Amino acid sequence: MDQKKVLEIVDHTLLGVTSTWEEMKVILDDAMKYETASACIPASYVKEAAEYVNGKLPICTVIGFPNGYSTTAVKVFETKDAIANGAEEIDMVINVCALKNKRYQDIEDEIRAVHEACGGKILKVIIETCLLTEEEKIKMCEIVTNAGAEYIKTSTGFSTGGATFDDVALMRKHIGKDVKVKAAGGISSFDDAEKFMSLGADRLGTSRLIKIMKNTDNGTGY
Repeated sequence: MDQKKVLEIVDHTLLGVTSTWEEMKVILDDAMKYETASACIPASYVKEAAEYVNGKLPICTVIGFPNGYSTTAVKVFETKDAIANGAEEIDMVINVCALKNKRYQDIEDEIRAVHEACGGKILKVIIETCLLTEEEKIKMCEIVTNAGAEYIKTSTGFSTGGATFDDVALMRKHIGKDVKVKAAGGISSFDDAEKFMSLGADRLGTSRLIKIMKNTDNGTGY
């Protein structure tokens, strides 16, 4: 597959807790150069980043990250604040505690509330697959579909594991027809990226593919 086609669905990501603005600018510059789907960055950098890219690149940020157990009111506030600062896409973490307690309606209501707060912007729901049973993963596909979010996403990349081929295939099988899949966490090669895409991933969260491109760049950009 053409590497450009892969990069078109990548959320080029930097979410490290020690990330500096100078490092963030490199991520933004690379995302613009290689024409990725977005740059996914911490909320505290959204306003500065949105001004820096000046409409040339969608800015994505994370909500309730990485543990997901803040209250719905906090997640809604975070979402509204991020969008006011220029975020075009929101990746929220579910309350895994609520899922383990089988509080399914609470989770659906929270996703719905955050989706409403997005005001038409894209919402991706991170379910942290590495912490879930297969039954819980399937249940989350149902809940995300019912809540109206645009994407279901595998992982934060900050827990015990990232995206797996089996999880993406499972999610694709059980989500509604209007819900897309984002694989994130541990995607380290174009071969892996293409495999995830073949299994039904519509978006990929990674920084490693751009690093590969920069190491092999012949001066043309690809």
